This record gives sequence, C-alpha cells and structure tokens, in this order.
Amino acid sequence: MTIFTSQQSRMQEIAEKVKHGERLTIEDGLFLYETEDLLGVAQLANQVNLRKNGDRVYFIENLYINPTNVCEATCSFCGFKRKPGEEGAYTMDDAKLLEYVEKRWNDNIREFHIVGGHNHEVPFDYYLNTIKTLKAKYPQVTVKAYTGAEIEFFSRIAGISMKEVLEELIKAGLDTMPGGGAEILTERYRLKMSPDKASTDQWLEAHEIAHGLGLRTHATMLYGSIETKEERLIHMDRLRQLQDRTNGFMVFIPLAMQPRSATMGLQRRTSAFDDMRTIAISRLMLDNFDHVKAYWINIGVQLTQMALTFGSSDIHGTLIEERISHAVGALTSSGITRKELVHLIKTANKTPVERDTFYNVIKEY
Repeated sequence: MTIFTSQQSRMQEIAEKVKHGERLTIEDGLFLYETEDLLGVAQLANQVNLRKNGDRVYFIENLYINPTNVCEATCSFCGFKRKPGEEGAYTMDDAKLLEYVEKRWNDNIREFHIVGGHNHEVPFDYYLNTIKTLKAKYPQVTVKAYTGAEIEFFSRIAGISMKEVLEELIKAGLDTMPGGGAEILTERYRLKMSPDKASTDQWLEAHEIAHGLGLRTHATMLYGSIETKEERLIHMDRLRQLQDRTNGFMVFIPLAMQPRSATMGLQRRTSAFDDMRTIAISRLMLDNFDHVKAYWINIGVQLTQMALTFGSSDIHGTLIEERISHAVGALTSSGITRKELVHLIKTANKTPVERDTFYNVIKEY
C-alpha cells in the first residue's frame, strides 16, 4: 500500500510539472518507463499534444528512394546493405534513378525521402548529382536527403568539412535532412551496434551545422535492442539540448527495431506496451519539439491509430515503397493510400491534415 501511495505521489508530481510546462528530468522519464500506470502516462502525453496541436494529425504524400545499398558500415541491425559485388548490390545511375521515380510517380507527391548505403565505391559527386538530377526533373518536390551519419561519411570520402559538405548539398538542391543514423546517441551503444558510423557528437554536429545553414531537420531514435531505458532518455535529452540552441528540429520519430526476418517470433519484436509508452514519454520529454511521429511502417496501422491518444501528432506518409525496415522483417505493407491514412485518422476522432515537409497545411479533411 505504501509503495502504491508513493507511486501515486510521484505521478502527481510529474503531472504538476507537465501542467505548468516544466521540463522533465531523466529520473522523471525513468519513473514513467517503470510505472504500471501506462494510461496515466498516455493521458499526460495527450494533454501536451493537445496543447501543441489540438486534434490535428499530419501526414504527407512522399516517395522513398534508396539510390544505393552498397555500404562500408557493419551495423548489426541492418538487413538492407550489401558489399560491393555481392548478390543484390546496386547503385542507380541517372537513368535508373529517374526510371524508378517515373514508375511510382503521381502528381500529389510532395517529398523525396532519400537514404542509402555509405557507398565508398562512388565519389561525393554521385550523391550531389542524385539531388541535381531529381531537382531538374521535379523542381516542385522537396528533397529530404542524407542522414547525419551520411554527412560525416561524405566528409571523409571528399576530404572536406561537414559544413562544406552541407553547403555543396544545399547548392545542389537539398531542402532538409531525415533523422536517420541517430540510432541511440550514446557511445556504448554505437560502439556495439554501429561502430563504423558517425559518433554521437558527429551526428549532433551534422544537424547543428545544418540548422545554422538554414535547414530544418528531423530526429529519430531506434529503440528495442541493447539500449537501456536510461540510454533512450539520454538520447532524448541530447536532442532537446540541441533543440534549445537551434530550434532546428521539426519532429521526433521513435523507430521500433525490426528483427532480421519477418518469420522471427513475436518475442524478437518490441511490445505494443513498449511502443505506446515510448511514444508517450517522447512527447513528455521533448517539450521543445512541435511533433512526435508514430511511424506506421514499424508499429503497424492499428498501433499508429492508438498512438494518436499517446501524444503523436503525425503518422508519416504514403511512402509508395519503403525498403529499409522491410529488409529487416517489418510486417507492414510497403505503402499506404491517402484514403487509408485519412480513414485511420478520422476513425480516431482526429482531424486529418495533409502537409508539406515543413508542416505547412495543404488540405484539411
């Protein structure tokens, strides 16, 4: 009884902080991860989201493009990468790139989301040319390209600073950066899971430089493997510290780790409870972010719908065709229609809002 009363008291303290807009600590976050009152956590996150976004839920019509899957890195969670010459390895040239887009094109697409392998077999100019080629053919489409980890990789292969890399990419037509490559922003995690990729400081620096150059960017967290709950919270805290300095992040996207194969058992996936709790805690911890996204590709459309009362204000987009999560066992479809997204949002008693990359409203449904 005493423990229960103590937990109620602690929850009330956190609720008061949330009510008055006070920043939660990592210790507060740990309590929220441990409390049995999941619906209480959801209620607090929902309050914060309603305060920031009302009943609006955003989505975008976008196309994923992965120009190459050749990669020098050896991330233990990746099923997408191939070594040079390995079966299934590919690198699109201009003609293949445009053919890929043309086959999937419709006039409602507003964003190209471009992520690929760290392919050291091609020069930095290849990555610049990918953007130039797309911008020449589709000047009206926003180019969201290359993660913070890729920016650090380009800096190494080109022998120039990350700032110079970003300046060249912006000249080529880069409009924003995706949030990938963050994984978990602690060195213990990165040394075990992604030892060949940008360090914590390098990933954060890439985004800080981008913000300084006028780009607004995205931030992710890949959870559900070897990280501790405290490391998830340290990750969130590092992002909000950078956001305090730059206000350059538009949205935070928690990504549930996918197993190596779709046939792997349920115990190899994150639980629905963990997914919902992580979205809610993200909303509560990241007080200086406007949006937290529920990524339906990872958690499925039904949990995504539930997430709309756990603090999420964005459900991503139509995608057309997603490869990276599906290469490691995602069970969801690789695309979804606008009609399905609108239905998903409306049946959660929310207002669907089609947006552009920068959260400008295209249409309310």
